[in-house]
Amino acid sequence: MKQNDYINQSPLPDFSLWEKLKKYRRVVSFNLELTNRCNNNCRHCYINVPAYDKEAIKKELSLEDIEKIADEAVELGAVWCLITGGEPLLRQDFFDIYLLLKKKGLLVSVFTNATLITNKHIQLFKQYPPRDMEVTVYGVTKETYERVTRLTGSFKAFKRGLGLLLNNGIKVRLKTMALRSNIQEFSEICAFCRQHTKDYFRFDPFLHLRFDADSKRNAEIQSERLLPEEIVELERRDPERFQALEKNCDKLIKPELCQINCNHLFHCGTGLGSFTVSADGFFRLCSSLWHPDCIYDLKKGSLKEAWENFIPLVRDMRSERQEFLEKCHRCSLVNLCMWCPAHSYLETGNLDIPVDYFCKLAHLRAEKLLLTHL
Repeated sequence: MKQNDYINQSPLPDFSLWEKLKKYRRVVSFNLELTNRCNNNCRHCYINVPAYDKEAIKKELSLEDIEKIADEAVELGAVWCLITGGEPLLRQDFFDIYLLLKKKGLLVSVFTNATLITNKHIQLFKQYPPRDMEVTVYGVTKETYERVTRLTGSFKAFKRGLGLLLNNGIKVRLKTMALRSNIQEFSEICAFCRQHTKDYFRFDPFLHLRFDADSKRNAEIQSERLLPEEIVELERRDPERFQALEKNCDKLIKPELCQINCNHLFHCGTGLGSFTVSADGFFRLCSSLWHPDCIYDLKKGSLKEAWENFIPLVRDMRSERQEFLEKCHRCSLVNLCMWCPAHSYLETGNLDIPVDYFCKLAHLRAEKLLLTHL
């Protein structure tokens, strides 16, 4: 399908599904990607460009741009902002941006690799505490950590930065990625994260492909993916995760979805309570949704226009692809699966093509969950 094929071509869009969802819809939070740049070069990363990439720097939103977006978001009801990247601490004006958001009355969370944390950051976070900080742990040994980041000295910088955060009482949540490059150390990584995380720890085995569709980098990401069988085994070995899946089995497998009789692409919660703004000012309903018909340039319009008028158009997008309508669209395992229109686009270049890798994983997860109830 070419661009715009998913747009409803009837004179008047059918917003019946949208009308049902609209009553649940209000701005609660937004993600602000300050930069695509990162000082690491992780094998699995779906967004990063080099730390001092001049073109990337040139495209980044200014402090004034960010203030305008924050003002509009607060006016629409936002109470929480996640600062992410790339590595957001690379921004020379990070302190100004952080304080600007805090002074708007927003709860602010920060995703960081912790390698750039200094005493100055600690002073800032002590005086104006973040809602939380999330730090990804790629390994607990230099060999494993730097196999992932591909940067000599990054493990030492990570330990120093994380130590500063923990030793000064900053609320930190640790998480990890399950990768081919760290799987041999995965149990130790999980133990380390649980030891140092105040409330919860999570791991992510699902690797997104590149937002810029770089074929070489996508091949690297695919080489880091675990097999579906390996992912299910990791989940079975993690008591907290598996018990949560088992407890919610009847909520995750939904036979009633097999009765869907419309051809709308989106049946998830995207665009109902949050949105994402890219480093160069593009509004998206969720962080992974990069199809050309699903992004809105905030440099040419307002956040209010995007939220009130653009989102309904995206939510009304349809598919006529029979493979999608008869398979993914009617699958009762949707909540056990990583498939969605956003991920379909990253994987295939289309919003409505099933992805075998996701499908196999969903069925394996369902099989293991159901077996525990026999």
